[in-house]
Amino acid sequence: MKYTKLGNSDLNVSRICMGCMGFGDAEKGQHSWTIDEEHSREIIKRGLDLGVNFYDTAIAYQSGTSEQYVGRALRDFAKREDVVVATKFLPRTPEEIEKRISGQKHIENMIDTSLQNLGMDYVDLYIYHMWDWNTDIFDIMDGLNRIVKAGKARYIGISNCFAWQIAKANALAEKEGFAKFVSIQGHYNLIFREEEREMVPYCEEENIALTPYSALASGRLSRKPGEGDTKRAAEDAYAKFKYDATAEQDSVIIGRVAELAEKHGVTMTEISLAWLLTKVTSPVVGATKLHHIEGAAKAVDFELTDEELTYLEEPYVPHKLAGVMAQNKRSDVSKKHVWTTGAQKILGGGK
Repeated sequence: MKYTKLGNSDLNVSRICMGCMGFGDAEKGQHSWTIDEEHSREIIKRGLDLGVNFYDTAIAYQSGTSEQYVGRALRDFAKREDVVVATKFLPRTPEEIEKRISGQKHIENMIDTSLQNLGMDYVDLYIYHMWDWNTDIFDIMDGLNRIVKAGKARYIGISNCFAWQIAKANALAEKEGFAKFVSIQGHYNLIFREEEREMVPYCEEENIALTPYSALASGRLSRKPGEGDTKRAAEDAYAKFKYDATAEQDSVIIGRVAELAEKHGVTMTEISLAWLLTKVTSPVVGATKLHHIEGAAKAVDFELTDEELTYLEEPYVPHKLAGVMAQNKRSDVSKKHVWTTGAQKILGGGK
């Protein structure tokens, strides 16, 4: 495994981050395809054995049970100071807004719940999961700065935002003397490269770490269409929402990934991640089977030639925004979103 600094922090992270959305009680969350604690522990232990020290979860994942699984496994298999743990918090719920719970108090409640789930005194990276249009950015940055000063989080990051949003937030933080975002977790992979328009050059200029999710496009970049379909592939409506509309144009790139994998005698996972690793700090790679993390770890040591990188990139055409980012606009704040429902359950509201 290779390691690098996470942006403007002193965190030394593995080039692969294990994404833990696939861990958690399938009966307690919005995903039916997540795996139980026993299998989650096996994958986390294998990741540690391979040198993966960076683990990403969220309070929204299976009503906090992902955090619980990850926390227990890391306590049993690793020293706290040897791992980098990231988790995320949700926007305020309508109930919180009605009760006039401030953004600062909301963040305090969220981090305290996450730390309880994880069984930890602090997280290394606390991530603003998605833009909260109903809460002033000053309250968000002030709230995050307070938990950093309290020692509950070492650094802060952001996910699912536009370049102007992180630029605005960090400019405010600099003006007020608050902690600044050191990382961005956006949607970025070989068949979805819209981050290259503004986010990638901005982060290069500001030394902000890119830790993208959906690194393998929910498995589309790790296997030929129709091969070895998983329970997630069959049941993950959100992934279908992100990718099915562009399946035809994406298939050309996927075909080239398969071609290069066969040429080199490696997996499609290794080819896809080897490309992404030339662009980002540490991609978040989800794992629900041992070979998922094993293939991701192998990609760190595989290098593509300049000609092969160009060959993979050449067929790309612009894509429309999809998923959470397609809803990241003020006009959509009244729309009910699955994550808001999750927040209501976590904080005691809703059913």
